[in-house]
Amino acid sequence: MKISTSPERNTFQRDNYIKRRAEEGRTPENDEDVKAMVEYYNSLTIREEEREVDPEWQKDNLEYDLRSTDWILEKVRSNETYAQNLYAAMCNRDFIRNDVWPILSEKKWSCSWRYAGGIVAHMQEKGDYIDWYCSGIRDSDSPDNGFVAESVVTDEIKADLLKLGWIVVEDDYES
Repeated sequence: MKISTSPERNTFQRDNYIKRRAEEGRTPENDEDVKAMVEYYNSLTIREEEREVDPEWQKDNLEYDLRSTDWILEKVRSNETYAQNLYAAMCNRDFIRNDVWPILSEKKWSCSWRYAGGIVAHMQEKGDYIDWYCSGIRDSDSPDNGFVAESVVTDEIKADLLKLGWIVVEDDYES
């Protein structure tokens, strides 16, 4: 199954590193340390692609399901608010596949804010994690845009994740 990918993923940190070193007169062409660091950043995408074809990585993996399911990809690509709400829902939350063994074994899936931003960039097939990172915080001055704070799960996102086969794990302090 095809998995959605952004060609710009893993470029934000690399490009800013190159810019900062260039300001010092250091480039991959004239500095071995800079060259090695750029090669490291470039290797992230290669390692990511290798991991993503592994059936074990794909199993009970919300990221894989999100990036390989056409109907949810279409929603993320066509609606900026929906994309942000999905990003926010993934931030520092736990999810369990709605199936007997994952529930009984409490096999949870979770990710960081940065990683969630990267997933949405992959789903949109453009940009990098920074396009979404802290979007619930930085865009809170515009309440009309429908963006929500990180870790908030809207009813629509919760319903779509359930349709996809995933349950949002509710924290003990939530009601």
